[in-house]
Amino acid sequence: MAKFELAQMNVARLKAPLDSPQLAGFVGALDRINALADAAAGFVWRLQDESGNATALHPMGEDVIVNMSVWRDAESLQAFVYRSDHVGVMRRRREWFEKMDLYLVLWWVPRGHRPTAEEGIARLDLLRRRGPGADAFTFGKLFPPPGSDARNAGSLDTPCPAA
Repeated sequence: MAKFELAQMNVARLKAPLDSPQLAGFVGALDRINALADAAAGFVWRLQDESGNATALHPMGEDVIVNMSVWRDAESLQAFVYRSDHVGVMRRRREWFEKMDLYLVLWWVPRGHRPTAEEGIARLDLLRRRGPGADAFTFGKLFPPPGSDARNAGSLDTPCPAA
C-alpha cells in the first residue's frame, strides 16, 4: 500500500453571496457533485462541515470558498475533475466565481493524514511564491511522492473540457 496520498485544495472568489440567485446553480449542484466525488475511484477524504460541504468555512475571507480533498493518486483526482459530471459545474464557473491566476495546489501527505485549511493555504502560498516544486505543485507539473523511484516531475496537464 502506498505511503502517501495526494492532497488538493482549490479556492474560488465568489461573485455574489452564496444565498443569492446568481449562485443558486452552484449551491444546488453541491450535494450531487460531493456525492460523485465520495463515490469516485481513488477518493479518500474531503473537507466538510455539518452541512456536508465546506461552504460555511471561510479561512481566506468571507468571499472565498475552499475545497480540499485527499486522493489515492493524481490520476484518480484528474479523472474526477476532468472526466466526470464535475465538468458541467466547471463549465459554469465564470458565472459564479471571479477569475483567479492561481486557485489550485496539490501536495503529497502521509497516508491517513487529513490536511487542515491552514495547511492548504500555506501550500497555495508556497506555490505562488516559488512556483511548482515537490512541496506544492499542479497538474501541469506533478512531482512524485516522497521516496518514490520516479525522479522527475511529470504532467497530467490536459486541455480542460470545461474551457
